[in-house]
Amino acid sequence: MRKLITLGAFLTMFVGFSQTQDIDSLTLQLAYQKQDTLKANTSLELIKILYKNGDYNRALRYIVRSETLASDLNYTKGLADILYYKSLIYAKKNDYINAVNSYTRCRTLYEQLKDSLGVAKVNNGMGLIEIQRGNYARGLRYALSAISILEDKGLDKELSLAYSNLADAYYKIRAFDTALTYYLKALPLQQALNDTSGVNTSYSKLAELYSMKKEHRKAIDYYQNLLQSNPDNDSIQGIIAAKLGGEYLQFNDYTNASKYLLQGLTINRRNDHKSGLMATLINLGTLNLKQGRLILAERQLAEAGVIARSLDDNMGLLRYYDRMKQLDSTRRRFDRAFVWQREYYSLKADLEEPDGGFLKDSIVLDLDGGLLEPGMDSAAEDATGTDTEQTPTGIDDPIPFRLLFYIMLAILIIAIAFIMMNNAKRMNNMKLVQDLEEKNLKAQLQHEADLEHIAQLENRNNVKDKLFSIISHDLKDSLSSINGFIDLLKDDALTKEEYDNLIPELSENANNASLLLFNLLNWSKSQMQSLEPKPSLFDIQEVFEDKINLIEQRMAQKGITLIDHSLRDFAYADRSMIEIVIQNLLANALKFCNKGDTITVSNHISNGHCILSIADTGVGISKENLGKLFKGGSFTTAGTSNEKGTGLGLSICKELVELNNGKIWVESTLNVGSTFYVQLPKSKAI
Repeated sequence: MRKLITLGAFLTMFVGFSQTQDIDSLTLQLAYQKQDTLKANTSLELIKILYKNGDYNRALRYIVRSETLASDLNYTKGLADILYYKSLIYAKKNDYINAVNSYTRCRTLYEQLKDSLGVAKVNNGMGLIEIQRGNYARGLRYALSAISILEDKGLDKELSLAYSNLADAYYKIRAFDTALTYYLKALPLQQALNDTSGVNTSYSKLAELYSMKKEHRKAIDYYQNLLQSNPDNDSIQGIIAAKLGGEYLQFNDYTNASKYLLQGLTINRRNDHKSGLMATLINLGTLNLKQGRLILAERQLAEAGVIARSLDDNMGLLRYYDRMKQLDSTRRRFDRAFVWQREYYSLKADLEEPDGGFLKDSIVLDLDGGLLEPGMDSAAEDATGTDTEQTPTGIDDPIPFRLLFYIMLAILIIAIAFIMMNNAKRMNNMKLVQDLEEKNLKAQLQHEADLEHIAQLENRNNVKDKLFSIISHDLKDSLSSINGFIDLLKDDALTKEEYDNLIPELSENANNASLLLFNLLNWSKSQMQSLEPKPSLFDIQEVFEDKINLIEQRMAQKGITLIDHSLRDFAYADRSMIEIVIQNLLANALKFCNKGDTITVSNHISNGHCILSIADTGVGISKENLGKLFKGGSFTTAGTSNEKGTGLGLSICKELVELNNGKIWVESTLNVGSTFYVQLPKSKAI
């Protein structure tokens, strides 16, 4: 065994080393090749290896260069293949918009080349994207159009993906027979390709579908295969053991059912796997109910019900209600059985399953008040097989017996009526209690909401008071300074040297007053809840350039250096709001930098999002003050040149970024500097 492990490790290292050598070799070839189709093909081989290794960002860099080269050379085949891998990478990064755009361009080129296989591969990829986004009809059209060509070419990998895509789509639209067909087609291909994840999915779905078709022996076979394929996966072992136990219950094979259910119970409790534990407990409750262990069955079903409610698992609740109905019927507690029956059908109606769901059980009421399973006759057969009336010996007149019969029948009817009235009264009382509890709960929730609203209003009022106190002081200082300078100019009381010295201070006061009013306006809008984002695609680099131009003069006066690493890239948000955010962050960076410090702006793509960053080498922020940022209060500190502020800027930035489905955060070290990050979507949320 140790030798096998050593051999496996050696082979893994050898394959990895071989792939690294291939990448290095191709990279070296690219460096010395001319700008021709051979270079485009070499670059494409390098892209394929990087894609296979999962190095998507590096592959994209080569794709951008290769795409330009193939376009310049008018090399249609190379451009189509490059765009195909570009689509695959964007799909892996969940950037569906760019993936679909690249697929569309790629398919057009393959159609021009009359490359039917290329078109089929593109349609297969488009089908997967549409199915993942929930557009099952469109995804099915794409996938079906690719099947025949992929089958003719014998492309097992693409065909396996196409079959599994079709199976998933048909399963989602509840076309279970067709889904079963495609899962059966996908399974042998997945096994040949050693696609462990695909094989597990196919085993699980096939077992589930055969169980729904009441072919429980086949379901057991596939569940057994899934267990054997994943001997060390506790999560799979726990849930599949629960399902296997349920399948054996269909044959009343209590030995095997008990074996797998106890195994599932142990694994799911140990791993705290709620869903698997719920399924196991319901099946164990069913097993104990069938074997007459009613107390144990009730305890297990009660625990399963609690878990189902905590998970909001409606199918689990349906099974729980049905088993509790059976349990109380067995105990002849028919009033409680009626309650479970009502809960069962109420939830079933809410789910609105067109085919009636997987539980088709119904119950009927017998004349003596008992509950019978479907197919059972409520009337007993005549033991004698005859309806001939016989007069008892020694009695000449049968009338007293008829009278006695009618009296007993009347008493029985009265007793039934009394029981029904009593049950109706109990049900009304229960409904009244439930209504009162609901009203009390609503009143309590409303009271808590009112208290929270009052607290918010008080907090806003406190912020407002503090805000206007700050504004009245800071704005007064700035305007007084400006007015004083204007008075000196009117009196012609300034020398040229004094004039030159006062101009930067006047500019700083004017900027402070402008930014103060700018932030005050946006804060008041946000408090009145009048900010409505109008998102669109815009270039981040353009916004950086515009806002940098506004502070260039102030940066020069303060001796700060700007490093611009911004790239041309697009974000999907309200441009004017993001401009406000960037302007505030740039002003903050400038405020806390000393002469000789630097401010760096940059942007990049991460997991399908646009990430902006504004970094400075200024004074930084202490750990105790980091927690005070982005709050609704007015926390502020003076700048390196004693610049003042209101403390509103960062709280406004947070509100504006979150309105655009983004995030904002900061990383800072005291006396080293700070970096503010803003994450924005690159496309409209689906």
